[in-house]
Amino acid sequence: MAKIYRDGDVDMQILNGRKIGIVGYGNQGRAQALNIKDSGFAPIVANRDDQYREKAIKDGFEVRSISEVAREADVILFLIPDEVQPQVYDEQIRPYLNTGDIVCFASGYNVYYGTIKPPEGVGIIMVAPRMIGRAVRDLYKKGLGFPCLVACEKDKDGRFMLIALALAKAIGATRFGAFDSSFKEEAIIDLFAEQMLWPGIIKLCLLYFEKLTENGCDPEIVTTELYLSGEFVEIAKAMIVSGFFGQLKLHSQTSQYGQLSRADRMAPPELLNRVDEVIDEISSGKFHAEWVKEQKDGKPKMRKLWQQALEHPLSESEAKLETLRRIIAESYEGPD
Repeated sequence: MAKIYRDGDVDMQILNGRKIGIVGYGNQGRAQALNIKDSGFAPIVANRDDQYREKAIKDGFEVRSISEVAREADVILFLIPDEVQPQVYDEQIRPYLNTGDIVCFASGYNVYYGTIKPPEGVGIIMVAPRMIGRAVRDLYKKGLGFPCLVACEKDKDGRFMLIALALAKAIGATRFGAFDSSFKEEAIIDLFAEQMLWPGIIKLCLLYFEKLTENGCDPEIVTTELYLSGEFVEIAKAMIVSGFFGQLKLHSQTSQYGQLSRADRMAPPELLNRVDEVIDEISSGKFHAEWVKEQKDGKPKMRKLWQQALEHPLSESEAKLETLRRIIAESYEGPD
């Protein structure tokens, strides 16, 4: 079992005297910057001139350029999207790194695939919350935590791991638990969920919608039953409280029997073969190469896929329920 670090295992004093820089003030950047600030430190923020920069200023941060923060900070949390990280790193961060500086990633992607290679003597760490940015902030304010993965590269004396753990504590993760992991493990787990688990759920949901509407069911009622009611969310919460299978006891016995007796139908051999293909594409770097090419080509396939998604009848049904969706969404969204 992976080693799990909690609050009592971590001393944040190792961050005293260090200048912490936050590069990117998006969903994770804002949450982590505010949590670190509330933990008693004074991070500096870098962001391009957009709405996130304005929000950082409104939140009380002095916002500088990425290169300025890279010059001044000796611990840099690199929290911009994976696909733009390599160019930004090469042009605005790497030239200003000195021996003993630390770059912290929230994803294993670029380090695992070798698109970012910091120089010798620079610490490479990962603090990867398994939680969306909004919840990272909301849970911190409630005195609660969330799981995260921590890792280090080229950590000869263990000092860089201590920094990673201190940052994990500063953002509130060790209240729940920081799991000792690796860049490879984080990248594979994350990509596999994105390419096997969630696509499978998407496809099954679309089939659910299509088959029921083909059989005369009202599209808006199907859409509401499918996800708009919020039952998905409540089932997920019940899994946390009662366990993955334990939550089934909250359903009728008809539902329990139907789910357990029909589960194998949804995983035929051909599907399992496809799952093996997905993990192979991730591990071999084939997906990474495909995504790099897609970006260089101007993302034509991505635009086409988005067009197909927005033209699906489910999207049309959802649009008709926009007022209801907004009412329900308000009950789930917390304040900024």
